[in-house]
Amino acid sequence: MILGIGIDLCDVERVERLLERDRERFARRVFSEGERDYCEGRRRPAIHYAARFAAKEAFLKAVGTGWRLGWREVEVVRGPSGRPELSVHGAAAEIAARRGVRRIHVTLTHTAEIAAAVVVLEGDTGLGRDGGDP
Repeated sequence: MILGIGIDLCDVERVERLLERDRERFARRVFSEGERDYCEGRRRPAIHYAARFAAKEAFLKAVGTGWRLGWREVEVVRGPSGRPELSVHGAAAEIAARRGVRRIHVTLTHTAEIAAAVVVLEGDTGLGRDGGDP
């Protein structure tokens, strides 16, 4: 059963400006070490940072929490097949568990100008948004 869907777009130029202004502060505040390593190893890191930022925001929309979670609690990792997966930690994992989330689907895409992500939360039960009865 689908418990939540989130989508987000992120402007690559905006991320480039943030990286130019204070790369270390922005990257460390928002992205895990693994995400930073992946993005910095790409030809245009800002595109990949933007896609990961969009995935984090799409997760927040799907789970319905707003900005109460830490950025690094939602992490884009590469699965065994190489495709992106979301790994949630801390409060993000607790909220997902309370809401009955059993599986998180994510897809990323980008052009030179814009990155996008879609997140679908799947679970076995129809729990309400607060984790209680429907």
